[in-house]
Amino acid sequence: MTKKRKNNGSADEDRHVKSVKMVEQSSPSPPRLGFENPLLPLANTYDDDEEEEEYGGRGDSGAKVGQNGRTGEDDDEDKDEDEDNLANGYGQGQRSRLVEVRRDCPYLDTVNRQVLDFDFEKFCSVSLSNLNVYACLVCGKYYQGRGQKSHAYTHSLEAGHHVYINLRTEKVYCLPDGYEINDPSLDDIRHVLNPRFTKEQVDQLDKNKLWSRALDGSDYLPGMVGLNNIKETDFVNVTIQSLMRVTPLRNFFLIPENYRHCKSPLVHRFGELTRKIWHARNFKGQVSPHEFLQAVMKASKKRFRIGVQSNPVEFMSWLLNTLHSDLRNTKKNTSIIYECFQGELEVVKEIPKNTISGNDQNTEKGSDGGDDHDNITTETSRMPFLMLGLDLPPPPLFKDVMEKNIIPQVPLFNILKKFDGETVTEVVRPHVARMRYRVTRLPKYMILHMRRFTKNNFFVEKNPTLVNFPVKNLELKDYIPLPTPKENEKLRSKYDLIANIVHDGKPEGGFYRVFVQRKSEELWYEMQDLHVSETLPQMVALSEAYMQIYEQQQ
Repeated sequence: MTKKRKNNGSADEDRHVKSVKMVEQSSPSPPRLGFENPLLPLANTYDDDEEEEEYGGRGDSGAKVGQNGRTGEDDDEDKDEDEDNLANGYGQGQRSRLVEVRRDCPYLDTVNRQVLDFDFEKFCSVSLSNLNVYACLVCGKYYQGRGQKSHAYTHSLEAGHHVYINLRTEKVYCLPDGYEINDPSLDDIRHVLNPRFTKEQVDQLDKNKLWSRALDGSDYLPGMVGLNNIKETDFVNVTIQSLMRVTPLRNFFLIPENYRHCKSPLVHRFGELTRKIWHARNFKGQVSPHEFLQAVMKASKKRFRIGVQSNPVEFMSWLLNTLHSDLRNTKKNTSIIYECFQGELEVVKEIPKNTISGNDQNTEKGSDGGDDHDNITTETSRMPFLMLGLDLPPPPLFKDVMEKNIIPQVPLFNILKKFDGETVTEVVRPHVARMRYRVTRLPKYMILHMRRFTKNNFFVEKNPTLVNFPVKNLELKDYIPLPTPKENEKLRSKYDLIANIVHDGKPEGGFYRVFVQRKSEELWYEMQDLHVSETLPQMVALSEAYMQIYEQQQ
């Protein structure tokens, strides 16, 4: 009896397999189900054909929990079952899902480009997951998945919105029908989602004098777009706008192939932001650096965050060092950051012997060793730098006859004397010492910052001294001794200003703005968050400069 039942059972199974094969062969496009094959175990309906492999290995925790509450171990079992089923001929697995591609879609006229905004984080607005997210091209909201139990599918039925774009693969689908739309009219949306540049376009950027027009009719200059101040993030905005004027750095980040090997989210977010700022076919005349700020918060462990005002000098220093450590070539310890900004200083440190013995500290001998004479230890060392700090003379304490504080002015060359190798700078930390600095290698792009803020036990003071500086042809060799160039090289000591960051207002509050130069016309623009306006070069020199970037004349 039992043998007969077993034989009947196996015969039924054979018949079932044959019928499945017949159905597969006879129906070229089977009706789409929430899962691909009734014989396969219920798969995660959020999974997409292209994305399973990529997202399979992601996730912070060791065991990845699927939609049905199952861990990664169950998924492994499912994979084994899938392989067994495929081996036994049980239909195609989920990976080889066939999606119908159509050129004509009756819902293309419902696409509303006015509401599309790809600047914010790619998270599903219902499940807050970042896996397999689609943007509804009718209302602009983000939803996860496109299977029958997914949020995008539900939204398509509830709201009657039918056109969706996958934010990672850039494929467009019509839901709930499930077919892919292949229409060239959607290419402009793909370009806004992920701007692309060829090497020829990158080379022409500084020659382009044309304005672009956004969908709302506003005109903007590619590369001169305003950045949204999300909440007290003007210190980030002025730093980004300044770095966008550094041509090699900008060109490097405009082509993603240059940093494809890098796994740092900060690098990729910075690259995305660079491409959006320089894109000539944006839907809006401004860019919101939201995703970049989230990457900054995560990478800096909330040292810099939305809603808390910070210092652009500290942020610039942190950003350049972090980008270098993420991008560097381990053999040579070089990166695009060092190629642009790194120079070298010779530092001569004189330490009185009594302070050393008093502190019981072992002095580190520099690369050139140390000399002992007259109870002073002298150490000479070479150190690389990315930016140079300049000390401002103290402001006058007393008011003049007219009962007003005179705002003092100082030429830039006077405060650059700190680096002439003779002027002594006294330091008290880590111990009392007298320092002399001399520049031994000039960078292609020189960042100077004026130390305007001093913190005492009670409050932060701001030095209002105006620095008089040239906008063009800053000749360094007349003021500081420079290294002798190699035989076939020319000494390049002339610099032109390309960006000038200014602080206005009180030291605790206040805000930052930046003056930047547009190379194609050599015009100056003042930028403060979303506000961009043309200005005169004379106005640049009248501001309370806080940080400047100079470009070496080639």
